[in-house]
Amino acid sequence: MSVSFKSTARYIASRDLEVAVNAAVTLQRPLLVKGEPGTGKTVLAHEVAQALGLDLIEWHIKSTTKAQQGLYEYDAVSRLRDGQLGDPRVHDIANYIVRGKLWDAFEADRPVVVLIDEVDKADIEFPNDLLLELDRMRFFVYETRKTVVATHRPVVIITSNNEKELPDAFLRRCFFHYIRFPDRETMERIVQTHYPDLRHDLAREALNVFFQIREVPSLKKKPSTAELLDWLKLLMVEDLPADALRTNEKHLVIPPLYGALLKNEQDVHLFERLAFLARRGA
Repeated sequence: MSVSFKSTARYIASRDLEVAVNAAVTLQRPLLVKGEPGTGKTVLAHEVAQALGLDLIEWHIKSTTKAQQGLYEYDAVSRLRDGQLGDPRVHDIANYIVRGKLWDAFEADRPVVVLIDEVDKADIEFPNDLLLELDRMRFFVYETRKTVVATHRPVVIITSNNEKELPDAFLRRCFFHYIRFPDRETMERIVQTHYPDLRHDLAREALNVFFQIREVPSLKKKPSTAELLDWLKLLMVEDLPADALRTNEKHLVIPPLYGALLKNEQDVHLFERLAFLARRGA
């Protein structure tokens, strides 16, 4: 593909991420993207599809998802029911083969982008069970005794929240990139992209609070980019003054609408305790 992926007005990508996407496309290997939840891994697939002018097929993985479901499933229950009802469709087993996301991608009339989202949610054997199909771009349908071969090799993007170690054999077949959490300058660009009308003083103070919270030791879940954007939206709706957020390291306070940033009671209690200690020591 001659079209390359670059950072856009809607999606701020680092130079390293741009290189990773284009390298994976050139090598025709799956791009495995890891990073904290909320750092834009899933959105990346949408942006790559748009940049390359391709359709996107999304396969969101759950803890119960099996690799076979991405290829196809045989609906034996429907066939049994139709047989009991005398439906003539039962004589052709192909009527009960349900195509999966990868089958759709393999038989698309032009290349597509396939998102395999949060691969680490599934069983540890899930990645290994897809090795051959993703490598050779073909699979065998045992019920119909036919082989499905990819008409065009899709661009495959696989995301992981790093909750489980992935098998070495799977990693060898992927081009890997870890999305580092954005620094202050990059985050300012991201905020400007999403909220161009946000007051500069409010954005400055909000980012001060946000990065201050992320630096709190022992925080169970650090707020992510997605949570920052939600919080900023609420601040804009409430039309809060920047002074309501102004703070410093010696005077930690629970920020307004903190429920958009702190997602569990342990972190709220921790932050309250540290804020209290900071006030006593001031």
